[in-house]
Amino acid sequence: MNALEYRNKENVQIETSLHNEKRSARAFRSKKEEKRYWILLITLISLGVLSSYGLLVYNNPVPVDSPSFIPVVMRRIVALVAMIIAAICHSLSTVAFQSITNNRIITPSLLGFESLYSTIHTSTMFFFGASALIGFSGIGSFLFQVIAMVMMSLILYGWLLSGKYGNLQLMLLVGIIIGTGLNSVSTFMRRLLAPSEFDLLQARLFGSVNNADAEYFPIVIPMVIIVAILIFAYSKKLNVLSLGKDVSTTFGVKYQSSIIYTLILVAILMAISTSLIGPLTFYGFLVATLSYQAAPTYDHRYIFPMALAIGFFILTSAYFLMYHVFDSQAVVSVIIELFGGILFLIVILRKRSL
Repeated sequence: MNALEYRNKENVQIETSLHNEKRSARAFRSKKEEKRYWILLITLISLGVLSSYGLLVYNNPVPVDSPSFIPVVMRRIVALVAMIIAAICHSLSTVAFQSITNNRIITPSLLGFESLYSTIHTSTMFFFGASALIGFSGIGSFLFQVIAMVMMSLILYGWLLSGKYGNLQLMLLVGIIIGTGLNSVSTFMRRLLAPSEFDLLQARLFGSVNNADAEYFPIVIPMVIIVAILIFAYSKKLNVLSLGKDVSTTFGVKYQSSIIYTLILVAILMAISTSLIGPLTFYGFLVATLSYQAAPTYDHRYIFPMALAIGFFILTSAYFLMYHVFDSQAVVSVIIELFGGILFLIVILRKRSL
């Protein structure tokens, strides 16, 4: 080998070494995408904080120097805390659920949480009357609803996923059938109610932060924080689980137990949110879909914070606009569900498949 060939070979090795040093398993494809992500995340958090401040102090009928100003703000804080809880529960549960099912269209609502919530309240009104529904409050009734929803999910998982031929798609199908059946039963009972009883019941069945009771917060907040931390800590495994069963098994992940563990965490979050606020069918789908567009990465360590920021911003801005711009006391969840449903149809038509 002459000196020229040796020098050319050395240059190739240097270039290859430099090229390999530039390559890395990063969450983003480029520095530009990463910078855009952080700018957007900080902007959404700032807008959410600004909307929260507006909800607390804007258009307060009591002067700032009045002794009654703080009590009014404290009442508004209850609704704001409920928004934070709803944002955490729906954003984390929907993103995690779509990752383990490897499908960005379905939501945890398919497992029948909202149908069970509707059936519990409808049957209470139907069998025991309006006074029983009004009295169906407090920590005892709240825990009963949460436990009933989680137990239904555990039975569903244990039956359909723990067997030798456990099938996630079969579990989703059975969940849809159970939800449809519960909806049919509750619809039949609602048709037999008196008009006054129906109006009282219908107010309970719309998801609203005004349904939240501060009495539940000492139990709800620690549960939500613990489950949220567990899901965040599971981000790296969710990255692998989202690639499917075969890839997950190849990387040494215990697929079946990991799926059941994630589904239990999802069930707890959805049960808490539904029992505290009420049904929000398309809210989680709306948040998750926008998060995937805003965070161009498959790393859940970055998707989860973006989903939280978007979820909180959607709720706070929607309530602020409805109350203080349009001067309406309408149920905001109806508007959110409308936009979520429209976005769902757009995604379905674009993908042309489930």
